[in-house]
Amino acid sequence: MSRKTADDFHPEVLKLFDKYVHGLTSRRGFLEGAAKFAVGGITAAGLLEALSPKFAEAAQVQNDDPRIKTSYEEYATTIEGYGKIRGLLARPAKAEGKLPVVLVIHENRGLNPHIEDIARRLAVDNFIAFAPDALYPLGGYPGDEDKARDLFQKLDQNKTRADFVSAAGLLKFLPGSNGKVGAVGFCYGGGVVNHLATRVPDLAAGVPFYGNQPPTKDVAKIKAPLLIHYAGNDDRINAGWAAYEGALKEAKTRYEAFIYPGVQHGFNNDTTPRYDDNAAKQAWQRTVAFFNKNLRA
Repeated sequence: MSRKTADDFHPEVLKLFDKYVHGLTSRRGFLEGAAKFAVGGITAAGLLEALSPKFAEAAQVQNDDPRIKTSYEEYATTIEGYGKIRGLLARPAKAEGKLPVVLVIHENRGLNPHIEDIARRLAVDNFIAFAPDALYPLGGYPGDEDKARDLFQKLDQNKTRADFVSAAGLLKFLPGSNGKVGAVGFCYGGGVVNHLATRVPDLAAGVPFYGNQPPTKDVAKIKAPLLIHYAGNDDRINAGWAAYEGALKEAKTRYEAFIYPGVQHGFNNDTTPRYDDNAAKQAWQRTVAFFNKNLRA
């Protein structure tokens, strides 16, 4: 059976799913709203299941891949945060010399299998990658996306962001690091990358995928070059882009921005039908090239 894509769903169902994923409507709200689009023997619950992640089917690099080494590591953070952070550390198995480090920041469900796969992909591309789990202080990613999303709302975001700032700082001194740290994040994580760029003066490169923009008053603090990815069909996030771009230009920040036409929020996440193969491959090739340019020189 062929894999479903965003084109297989009514645009209103995709909008409802986006609201559900981001906690703007409940499961019941999605099911009630989607019921009118459930035709041909497909139920609203079936639509939700079809849109939900299929992690095992999408993994590109397995944890036991001989090209990489992985481990779960815990690091102490500042008193402004939760005090410690834990995540997946992935590195090339046969690294030669010092390597740049990339902080990988998840969506609003914690460190799920897809984000771990992203970290492993970066290790295959000859980076050290660290993907923290913001849910660690609350017991960690629970293995269920709905439970993870509910748990995420219980985090103190001031503490969580402080932990990510700490992580960006400590990664400079990892064994094998060349001292240059970049950050890539998706959805919630894209917003965190934008935040880090305003808080970490020596961040060497930032790549936010469809993330919330920082306050325009903070944009002048950004020193890192940015590569910004947006989905064309993402009114909720894109509404803040004009003001952000204006502030970036006024501050003379080094940035590149790409809006991929006709694709959905989450287009890089290959575990769901919102994934778009062409846009994702193009965005990822640009991301790896951007990190190579800014983290290895």
